[in-house]
Amino acid sequence: MNTSIENELLGVVEDILNLDDLMRFAAIIDLDGTIIEGIMKEGKTSLESQKEQEKFCKEASERRQIRESYNDSLGKIRYVHLERENVTQITIYPKTCTILVTMEPELSIEKKLGIITKIKKIASDL
Repeated sequence: MNTSIENELLGVVEDILNLDDLMRFAAIIDLDGTIIEGIMKEGKTSLESQKEQEKFCKEASERRQIRESYNDSLGKIRYVHLERENVTQITIYPKTCTILVTMEPELSIEKKLGIITKIKKIASDL
């Protein structure tokens, strides 16, 4: 990957993390499930090991393929919002990659939906 694209993707991830103080992690994942760019927000610690994080990203790619198999009957998938006890996980599906973000669960649903909308705008060219 060339430096210009790497810098662009780094900028996208940084922009996503800057959307709210309660953001934890943002990653851009290729369609095979490999993390192209990922950053843990400064001052936050990962709830998963590196190996678990990589496995989760690989599985996110597999889940995307499964979900997209229903696009003809149900319409194109926009995003997935997963609420866990310790973290909120949002997965967004631009054309050429998958964006995975985590945030603190105490954000209101309205705030989370606003963040999703902003991420979709930030990632609209991906």
